[in-house]
Amino acid sequence: MVANISFPVTSPRGGSTLSLAYERAGAGEPLLLLHGIGHHWQAWEPVLGILAAERDVIAVDLPGFGVSPALPDGVAYDLATVGSVLGALCEALGIERPHVAGNSLGGLLALELGREKLVRSVTALSPAGFWSELERQYAFAALRAMQVGARSMPLTMIERLSRSSAGRAALTSTIYAKPGRRSPEAVVAETLALRGATGFHETLAAGRDVLFTDDIPDVPVTIAWGTRDRLLLRRQGIRAKHAIPGARLVRLPGCGHVPMNDDPALVARVILDGSR
Repeated sequence: MVANISFPVTSPRGGSTLSLAYERAGAGEPLLLLHGIGHHWQAWEPVLGILAAERDVIAVDLPGFGVSPALPDGVAYDLATVGSVLGALCEALGIERPHVAGNSLGGLLALELGREKLVRSVTALSPAGFWSELERQYAFAALRAMQVGARSMPLTMIERLSRSSAGRAALTSTIYAKPGRRSPEAVVAETLALRGATGFHETLAAGRDVLFTDDIPDVPVTIAWGTRDRLLLRRQGIRAKHAIPGARLVRLPGCGHVPMNDDPALVARVILDGSR
């Protein structure tokens, strides 16, 4: 069931109300799922059913992505702000210290929630924030190019490309190692989500100076990296392990930057193991 929830937030212009869209399924201990920049909650669809068999899963459209509206004017898209928004979401849902799993931007946000002790465990899949400056510039340029491409193509062209494996590769091979496995409908939807992401540029701007260097003691942390990640290279996982020495570092063989589609069974197992 896809739903929306509204809750108060504070902005430089005074109190405001923010609405976030989410999908919720399953039963058990709560598990919050956070997608990457330009994506939407449907990035988790390949693993949602497996996770929902053991967890109360809440997959969120982050502010300014998917069908969630942008943050109020004057509110920054920095880690502290978006982390507090997610904390407010959990409070509004009546969830106390959920497990959290995130990919890319969502992985960085998951680590932020862990640093603030707002969650029971963290699983970060190719999290942002462990790059060198050249690696960050490369990743941001690739992301901008993807959005420019998505915005420049008419819907008919996107739909036509999505019908073939080669076309799906042209649209999504930056983030998937096996783009042919993604359904045409999913590729169209996520290309349109990237095109319409109102928080895209503000999130990139907020990420220019982000480096995650803090340890996260007393919270179980799993960091997983695809061996075929073309956006955030897997050597960044070694830096993450150095920053968080107690973290479990896991290889995801044959997976790209968004590994949930490339190997759903493996990714679901890593998340469930990390949240036990």
